[in-house]
Amino acid sequence: MITGGSAPAVPSCILDPIRDQFLALLPVREDRHPWGCHNPRISDAVVFDRLVQVLIFGCGYERAADRDCSATTLRRRRDEWVAAGVMETPRLLVLAAYDRMIGLELDQLSADGCIAKAPSGGECAGKSPADRAKQDIKRSQLTDSQGIPLVTDPAPANTRDHTLLPATLDRFADLQASLGPLPEHPRLSLDAGYDYTMVQDLLARGITGQVAKRGAKTPIQAGGRWVVERTNSWMNDFGKLRRCTERRKAPIEFFITLASAIITVRCLIR
Repeated sequence: MITGGSAPAVPSCILDPIRDQFLALLPVREDRHPWGCHNPRISDAVVFDRLVQVLIFGCGYERAADRDCSATTLRRRRDEWVAAGVMETPRLLVLAAYDRMIGLELDQLSADGCIAKAPSGGECAGKSPADRAKQDIKRSQLTDSQGIPLVTDPAPANTRDHTLLPATLDRFADLQASLGPLPEHPRLSLDAGYDYTMVQDLLARGITGQVAKRGAKTPIQAGGRWVVERTNSWMNDFGKLRRCTERRKAPIEFFITLASAIITVRCLIR
């Protein structure tokens, strides 16, 4: 359990199943040192918990490190796991478990973009249109009708929401391999940032769009768009996503995937 002060940051009932599933997917590592006298490898479970601490609190790796586990170890192991691509599988397993026990409501989807701070710049940073052109990051978020995060794509903040939608929907279609057949004609709620001909042409392929009109005042409750706004708020509860200091896209996607798994397990338990 990761703790901050006297209260746990992530309850063990949420963190333990994610950690156990993640560790079960890691390849077996053989110790090939000829003499066996080198420093022992830090436990993957210890490193995983420290990376969860980095995600939750948004602290630097040095703040999460100590004498038993250095910041260099955290970065190196994170990159090792990113290269192995093992974080996405637990997220898909969590989604599949939620679908079996509760049921994902995929016939009604919601999508929106959310801007967060990226003071260090990097591959996914761009001039923010909402904050005096400071370096920010945008997340293109797709959820089911209950706000369960299905797809989250990072991009520079100066990227228009509607241009990110095709790639987001393509990733949604890829979920069929894990979740089984998807609804043929789902409804998709979008705000006025998607009121473009490009989006209408895209939705004409089989998705029923509920798009707010530009220039018209539309309450957030219209069409069920409020659920994706709530999911964006859930994502921003994680310090690393609220103020992203990673410069490369791969670590950002690693932390987004971990956050999505935590949110889904929390909703499942509730």
